[in-house]
Amino acid sequence: MNLQKTIAEPIEFMGVGLHNGIKVNLCLKPAEANSGIKFKRTDVDNTKNIIEASYKNVSSPVLCTKIKNSYGVSVSTIEHLMAAFYLEGIDNVLVEIDAPEVPIMDGSAFDFVEAIRSFGTQEQNYSKKFIKVLKKIEVKDGPKYISIEPFTKDLIIDFEIVYKNPLIRTRRKEFKLSNGDLTSIYNSRTFCLYEDIDQIRSQGLAKGGSLDNAIVVKENKILNDNGLRNRDEFVGHKILDCLGDLMLSGHRIFGHIKTSQGGHQLTNALLSEFLLDKSNWQFESFEGKDNKDVGYPRSIAVNA
Repeated sequence: MNLQKTIAEPIEFMGVGLHNGIKVNLCLKPAEANSGIKFKRTDVDNTKNIIEASYKNVSSPVLCTKIKNSYGVSVSTIEHLMAAFYLEGIDNVLVEIDAPEVPIMDGSAFDFVEAIRSFGTQEQNYSKKFIKVLKKIEVKDGPKYISIEPFTKDLIIDFEIVYKNPLIRTRRKEFKLSNGDLTSIYNSRTFCLYEDIDQIRSQGLAKGGSLDNAIVVKENKILNDNGLRNRDEFVGHKILDCLGDLMLSGHRIFGHIKTSQGGHQLTNALLSEFLLDKSNWQFESFEGKDNKDVGYPRSIAVNA
């Protein structure tokens, strides 16, 4: 059966926010079935500090994904952690955090995924619900676009990036969740162009950014000592971000996503338009069926 999952025990992380540069402590805690993913700001009044991880709560998704509750309490740069939950099959978890931004760690989801695998997961006595795509929906922004269309029992992300930079240029990768190379996705780091750094910092962002948590590209050279972790790391990171943003739907999705020059804004716009009309989708569950019938990473195992 495809049962819901939470983590087996609390998992703690320490780090720094990519954009605000603030030191942060984060603790993942097991949560009850059907409770979903929620963030709790422990540094804020406890009557106003819960933020549901939902596309409906997304605020200004430009260089990161930020969610905010009705009291104005927010948490940002959640996408890598949310992608780890997607890849590891976590449905229910409470994320306690004492600052307004999730730690960037090494710029990927590697630390989150490895910790979840190390501490293990716990199945719960309720079936997972998947979102099955029934109609094709497309969102455009000039030459940029993202679409989602029906696909049976699996998620495919076909992602194209287009940069004028001579090293990055145009790259494309198709990722299928059930048999994709998960490592090349979850260990792909965020990146930026050297010439954009001053502009980004002039906006009060990237205060915690460094070569320890981001790939920096200057013309046709990577400034990080060890270069890329894999040849598709640039587009792999964009797929990672996309997975994290899709997790804000509250469920995993059976569908085929195609995008060129996509990002947080387009993905959230797609989710909003797609989920608003219930004729576009339906819930599907697989009670009594084995996991192998469903497009789902086989590397995921309870208490792995």
